[in-house]
This record gives sequence, C-alpha cells and structure tokens, in this order.
Amino acid sequence: MVVRRARWGRACAQGRGQPIRSSIVSGTSAATNAVAELLRVSPVADELAARFAQQGHRLYLVGGSVRDALLGRLGNDLDFTTDARPPEIMKIVTGWAEAIWDTGIAFGTVGAAKHGATCEITTFRADAYDRVSRNPEVRFGDSIEADLVRRDFTVNAMAIDLADRRFIDPHDGMGALARRNLDTPATPQESFADDPLRMLRAARFVSQLGFSCAPRVLDALAEMAEQITRITPERVQAELNKLICGAHAHQGVELLVDSGLAGHVLPEVPAMRLEIDEHHQHKDVYEHSLVVLDQAIDLETDGPDLVLRLAALLHDIGKPDTRRHVPGGGVSFHHHEVVGAKMVRKRLRALRYSKEVTEEVAKLVFLHLRFHGYGKGEWTDSAVRRYVTDAGELLPRLHKLVRADCTTRNRRKAGALQRTYDGLEERIARLAAEEDLARVRPDLDGNEIMRLLDLPPGPLVGKAWSYLKELRLDQGPLAHEDAVAALHVWARAQGLGVPAADQGEAAETDEVAAPGGEDQPG
Repeated sequence: MVVRRARWGRACAQGRGQPIRSSIVSGTSAATNAVAELLRVSPVADELAARFAQQGHRLYLVGGSVRDALLGRLGNDLDFTTDARPPEIMKIVTGWAEAIWDTGIAFGTVGAAKHGATCEITTFRADAYDRVSRNPEVRFGDSIEADLVRRDFTVNAMAIDLADRRFIDPHDGMGALARRNLDTPATPQESFADDPLRMLRAARFVSQLGFSCAPRVLDALAEMAEQITRITPERVQAELNKLICGAHAHQGVELLVDSGLAGHVLPEVPAMRLEIDEHHQHKDVYEHSLVVLDQAIDLETDGPDLVLRLAALLHDIGKPDTRRHVPGGGVSFHHHEVVGAKMVRKRLRALRYSKEVTEEVAKLVFLHLRFHGYGKGEWTDSAVRRYVTDAGELLPRLHKLVRADCTTRNRRKAGALQRTYDGLEERIARLAAEEDLARVRPDLDGNEIMRLLDLPPGPLVGKAWSYLKELRLDQGPLAHEDAVAALHVWARAQGLGVPAADQGEAAETDEVAAPGGEDQPG
C-alpha cells in the first residue's frame, strides 16, 4: 500500500467550493499537493473530520472527490468514507449539518449539506454480489484498504485520511491518473461481474475525462458486454446521458460500439456501420454521425445540450433500413428521416427517456433533411413560414443540427451550403420581424369564428381555426375583411350557413385563395 504524508492545508473562506487548479505529477509532491489543495477548498472536510474524531472514528475523503481535485475540477459534491456505522454517522452530523437525508442509509450512506457543499458519508463496504443482478448484499467493512479494492477503477480508489493527513493510494491511482488510463483495482472480470454498470461507467469516464482503457479492461469489456443486460434501463440511461454530454463524447461512443456494449443498449448506432463496396461507394454513416456529433458540440453556446447531441448521433439511424442500390452505382436512403424518427421514439422509450426528450429528439431527426429542399433559395415565404412553424421552439437546435450535418471535405461545396443556410436564417429573421413567426396564429380567433358563423364551441370551430392557420402560413397576415371572407368561403364549402348580418363582409370571397397552393419545404 502506498501511504504518503502531507502537510495539512488550512481552509480559507475565499477558496470554499471552488475547483482547484493543479497539474498531475507523480511522486510525493503530487500527494502533498493533493492533500493541501483538497483541504484548502474544502473547509467542510476539516469540520467534519473533527466531529468524527471526537467520537473515536476516522473519516476519509475518497473516490471521485480525490480524482476530481487532482484534475482541477473539484466541485461542491464531496464523498467520504468512515469506519462509523450509519446510526453513528447520523448522530455525528446531527446538529452540524444544515440538512440531512437518509435515502441511502440501507446501503450505508448518509447525506448532509453544509456551507453549500453536499456530503455523502458511507460506511466502509465489503459487499458480496450474486452476479445475477447488480444489487449487492450489503456488508460493512473494517478497513479503508478493503473498501478501496471494491471500487470500480483505480483512479477512484484513492483516499485522504483526514485525521493524520495521509494520502492513501494502494492501487497506484495517481499513476493511472497521470497516464489518463482506466484500470480496475481487482481484475476487470471480477469488477464487471460484480456490477456490469461499471462497463458503461468506463465509457462515460472516457467521454468525460478523455481517458483511455487499459488493454485488460478493453478485453473484459468485449468479453462481458452482454452482461450489461442485467442493468435496468433507467440506470443505463443515466450513464448514457453523462457520456453523451461529456467533453469527449465521440470517444465515449466509439468505446461503446467497439466493445459491443452499444449492441445491447443502443444497437441502432453500430448498425450504421454500413459496408462500402467497390461498386456502391458512399459515406460510412456511423463515422459521418460521429463527425456530426462533434460539429454539433462545437456549435453549442450554453453548455452540453443532451437533445441536440442525441439528435446529432441518431439523425441517420433510419438509413440502414432504407438503403437501396440504384441503377448506375448509386445508393439511396429515401424517407430515412421518417423511419429514423420512429426508431428514435422506440429506442428512447425503451431507455425510459421522458416524453419531452423523446419527442424533441424524434422531431429534430424528422426535420433534419427539410432544408435540403431549399436549393439555392427557391422556397417561397410560405415554405419558410412552415419550416419555422414545424420546428417551433426547436428551431435554434434545428439550425445547429442542419449546419453540423454538413461533413463534406469539399470546402467549396461546404462553404456554399453554409452560405445558403445563412440566407435562410436571414429570411427567417426578416419574416419574424414582419410577422411575429414565433406565434403564428390565424387572423381570427376562436371567439370571433363562433360569432361570425353563429357556432357553439366544438369540433367545427377547431376545423375553421386550422383552416385559417393554414391560410395564414400560405399567404402571411391577412386584412380582417379578407380573413372574414375566407372564413365564409370555408363555411359554405362545409355546408354551413353564413349569418345574414355578415353577408356584406363576404362580397369578395371568390378572390381569396385556398391554402396549400404554394410549395411546401422539403
């Protein structure tokens, strides 16, 4: 076991809750810096350790908190482990913490909040697994060494003894961190058999931290990928979200696919690896989708956007099912956006995504090809209105997805596509300024429709409203008298009478065009 002593770093109010800035170096100096910096930014650890010591217990800062501090990304979520049992932990934090929760107490964890920090304090664990589910038979341990060896990766198996300021690193997590390498304290086979979710966590850490996996970990992932089916969809989704939103999502997805894990949790992605033969050459859809993901990430302006990233990764998943060879050596994927949207809904529902996320991703996939009917600007204003209205609140994301979907290496062609989309956005901005496109409504509301046609509330009012909305999209805003005239034309076509008092307003009805006469986008 590697145990290094370091000087106690006194807490300062200015550093509270702020991530440290330090580089990873090997040896005693790194351990010294780790302890000093961790405690400098975490006065909570000092206070909490003193309370545990008063009751005869030891407290350790552990796992992800130590790792993240060394990487310069420590936040306000702190993980501790201790020899104290859960009831004793509750007694120690009572009267000190500003809030306490015991939702994880059956697993030995007590949560507490203090000075803006969230602390999770867990009794040493020495669990046993049945290797059928991922739920362990909870057993409490008696030593920090036994606790650390059961953790998922060596970079998460480091601790700081807060009583005597020792840096504890029995599995060379510091070295692994310096190499940016993921390995397991026990053998990968033992670790993943105990909890298959750790395989997804490996891919997640690759995405979040830019790490690579040790060869023996890669071998175990490929060998044991099928065991991920022991994990509930909800837990799989939680890991996928963290992976997709990581700084290196491309590499995380590649590990999912190359290891075989994606075949069990997101099979539509590896299915995009279409063969390229000498007669029907075309882009590998999987590689194209990874580039689109990268380019979508580059266009983000306010942090990771899960919906945009999922849409970028999955926008072409309908291509394998719609792939057709055409005379002359080409390949077509007709209506792959329609098929893809259906596949997105099926997969995201299986992974227990919310209805909102599922529908937003599916809608982006459905709409991502619409722009390619724009040509060099041939759409009418009506078509532009429909593009905006169909996208709704997703329009900013659709802009980013469409731009990201340009992966051609021909700079002239890529530049032309971007300029064309610039032109479309300029037209949208102009129409939005003139017509308030964000809130396209018929020129007559439901109450006025009922008054003009002498109708009670019901389906006919909704049909009339929809008709007028279509007319509004086709022709833009209408003068009030033209909207009334159009309503009367529609009413007569439905066999409805027009109240005599309104006959005069319909004198020019034959001059009002029916909706749908202009071209549709896409």
